[in-house]
Amino acid sequence: MKKIVVLALSLAICSLSQAEDIVVRYKGVTAKVETKLKDSVNVTVDGANVNIESLYQAHKLTLRLTGKSDDGALNLKTAGKAQVKLDGLTLTSQEGAPLCLKNKKKVEITAPKGTKNTLTITACVDTANHKAAVIWAKDKLLFSGKGTLDVIATGDGCRGIKSKDDITIEDLTLNVTTTGDNLGEKPFGFGDFQMPDFGEGFPGFGGDSIMGGGFPGFGGGFPGFGNDSTMRGNFPDFSQFPGLGNDSIMRRGFPNDSTMRRSFPGFGGGFPNDSTMRGNFPDFSQFPGFGGGFTGFGNDSTMMGGFPGFDGEMPDFGGGGFGGKHKYVASAKGIASKGKIIVNSGNVTVRTSTAGAEGIEGKQGIDFNGGNVDVLVPDDAINANDVITFNGAHVLAISTGNDAVDANPKNGFFMPFGSNNDQNVEPTIIITGGTVYAWSQVGSPEEGLDSDFSPLAISGGTLFTVGGGMGEMPSVPTNDTARQPTALLIGLQVDKDEPIQVCDASGKLLDTVTIPFSLRRNATLLSSPSFTLGSTYTVKTKSQTRTFTLNEAFTTVR
Repeated sequence: MKKIVVLALSLAICSLSQAEDIVVRYKGVTAKVETKLKDSVNVTVDGANVNIESLYQAHKLTLRLTGKSDDGALNLKTAGKAQVKLDGLTLTSQEGAPLCLKNKKKVEITAPKGTKNTLTITACVDTANHKAAVIWAKDKLLFSGKGTLDVIATGDGCRGIKSKDDITIEDLTLNVTTTGDNLGEKPFGFGDFQMPDFGEGFPGFGGDSIMGGGFPGFGGGFPGFGNDSTMRGNFPDFSQFPGLGNDSIMRRGFPNDSTMRRSFPGFGGGFPNDSTMRGNFPDFSQFPGFGGGFTGFGNDSTMMGGFPGFDGEMPDFGGGGFGGKHKYVASAKGIASKGKIIVNSGNVTVRTSTAGAEGIEGKQGIDFNGGNVDVLVPDDAINANDVITFNGAHVLAISTGNDAVDANPKNGFFMPFGSNNDQNVEPTIIITGGTVYAWSQVGSPEEGLDSDFSPLAISGGTLFTVGGGMGEMPSVPTNDTARQPTALLIGLQVDKDEPIQVCDASGKLLDTVTIPFSLRRNATLLSSPSFTLGSTYTVKTKSQTRTFTLNEAFTTVR
């Protein structure tokens, strides 16, 4: 009898130690709050809208939310850490975030094993403060638990999850869906920058065919360039610049001969290799939208070929013309963080339905360390303004209208006209393990993996990309950064829902993928832990068989 009493007492103590500080039970238009805390916590209830403010700093506040309401919310303001347990919760907010966290330290949102929870937002008003999300947080978020959490945003301008700091996901089955439109669009993709008036266009630079006469919108000429056909005249005095030479074409110390070749600053061995500024200028002929090379500056022998899409008119930089992107007001993104996003385990699914609504966006980078990630969106499926790393997760990223994976270097978009000091040469997409399927449906210039001209680094994992690339030359590794052999297949035809097989020389199947769209001609990156230098492999589609040998760490197959 004594042993039974002791056991019962032990169970009671254990139960007490596991109990939450605050329990919120939603029922229709009302909510009931039970709390054990007597001080440092302020609770107010208005119908099914619950406001909790905790001044605890050392103590980790714990809450349990349960029940159902079609017009309710939790607004939680904490000075310290907190854990919010979702225990069979179905909560819909008719306006504003159903889970709004004004946290100063990390909040863990957990769904216990066996529970299914749904959070929904139907309208967003507070877009100015970017609180237009199903889950909005001021500080770090950790998602955990073996249960399921569905995050649904149906209102215009409503995001799924938004944090001003890092977001970490572990174990949880997290499904994020946004179906609303964006609230508006900015006119250009350069913030508040407005393009100057270039008059009737860009081609020809005005008065004659060699950048003389008049730069459109600049009056009679391009300031300091003079008014004749050789860009000489009053070009700024470069005679003090080393290696710029001194002759009569762009004289006063620009190039070392009469054709702007050799020692143009930042271009190593030279600018062009002939008298027309084409030659060895960085080869733009492979970049989509650049026409035959550098057109739009006029279709003659000087700077001939094609500047991107400048055929008579300045491109729409807001539409992604020359490095530009559409910029939206309160876009309906899936998961967005101003910090870093880290997926360690679990199952993450993201769906959005409107242009500009990216799937997963981490401003300071994204790490996929484990778990399964499935993203299908019209815009970038996965986007970061920093490094994106794939270390062990199974990732399927599909974009129907943009890049599947887009990493934007800190130093900004690569510009081929600047010096090497301005160019970002560090890899911004790094693959060390796992599976990376990155598929862009629209073709050139959108890519499966877009690193903005920085090299990819591949040292492990299985990779299969689909996309147009920049004129069939997508972001690629180099022989130095392809530490696992990698192939670029140019011109592979993709047929909707038809299996694509990757086999070794003996016919052993290494991988099979099925693409949910057709793409007549694309650039595909392939890599596998089974690849070895000097070995031969075959890719089979419905209409093609491509056999290639990996002669280098990075091999291009045409």
